[in-house]
Amino acid sequence: MSRLSFYVLKQLLGPVALFAFLMTCVIWLTQSLHFLDLIINRGQSAGTFVYLTLMILPSLLVIILPLAYFFGTLYALSRLNTDSELIVMASAGFSRAQLAVPTLVAAALVMALTYLCGLYLMPAGQRAMNEKVVDIRANIGAALLNEGTFNTPTKGLTVFIRAIDSDGGIHGALVHDNRNPKAPITYLAESGQIVQTPAGARLIMVDGTIEQSAKHGARLQMLKFKRDVLDLDQFSGPAQPSERATNERYLGELLNPDPNLKQRVKNAYFAEANNRIAQPLYCIAFALIALAAVIRGRRGRGAHLLRMTIACFAATGLRIAGYGVQGMAIGNPVLCILFYLIPLTGVVAAILILSAGNPKPASNLPAEAAV
Repeated sequence: MSRLSFYVLKQLLGPVALFAFLMTCVIWLTQSLHFLDLIINRGQSAGTFVYLTLMILPSLLVIILPLAYFFGTLYALSRLNTDSELIVMASAGFSRAQLAVPTLVAAALVMALTYLCGLYLMPAGQRAMNEKVVDIRANIGAALLNEGTFNTPTKGLTVFIRAIDSDGGIHGALVHDNRNPKAPITYLAESGQIVQTPAGARLIMVDGTIEQSAKHGARLQMLKFKRDVLDLDQFSGPAQPSERATNERYLGELLNPDPNLKQRVKNAYFAEANNRIAQPLYCIAFALIALAAVIRGRRGRGAHLLRMTIACFAATGLRIAGYGVQGMAIGNPVLCILFYLIPLTGVVAAILILSAGNPKPASNLPAEAAV
């Protein structure tokens, strides 16, 4: 590429990176709020929260990167046009085809990053995130380490710990097991400790009583103990399902599913595989749409703004149509071809606009008309 091409490429990458960063921050913030309840109720650290939210970033970037590229490219080209830099470049012999080169190079870079996120980072991140969530829900002991509050880590269990020492020892423990409303059990202990053993989380209680109602609540049975151990794993949530979700599977797993799966599940995997392959292709369509909006038509402010608006609606419409195809493709795998036809339609339409009415070369052609 020429020096002008590198200059245009540099002007494109800055706004694209800025738009990607801003859109990622906004969407990432809204998605991360889903983990707040889990983190707070389970007594997890801020590091765990950051880890979980980072694991969802690749799945967000697959959606954000093509859109950020379009808006960043449209903004950068529009600024170059408004500042008359494109006119100066055209006067120096910089043609439309040469202007398209850095635009498509930037599109190729964003495509490569989108493929990396969609084909590898997203399933890897989703697997890591889901495994961590399962571990957090299974680690019921960590959810109880909130002194001075009544904790309900799972339905039917209420735990109150008056004080917790720095070494993990507890003072004044109450555990109320109401899973069977007809025979609730209450554990009271003066001291104890929550420990993680190879067999799971255990609550060791010292110097306490076990109170249980009998005869439908007409009688209270009380048993004193010096030391008792309560298995907390019995209150844990369900184990991680053996079947991974669609977004946790790599491309090879989607294209070669287990033959024993139901046909609808296979169709869903096939649709997801084609969607991941086709998503980055929108970058090419967006690049040509942005070029057509900026360099075709009159340079008047009103006409320019109208073209920018139409380009935004066209790109948004293409992307929404792509999302709408996925549901239909699950019911009919033949419709998976639409994943590729939709961005191709945008490419063809933009090329037709770019090539329509090209001015014939002439020695007295003004520089402005050449753009």
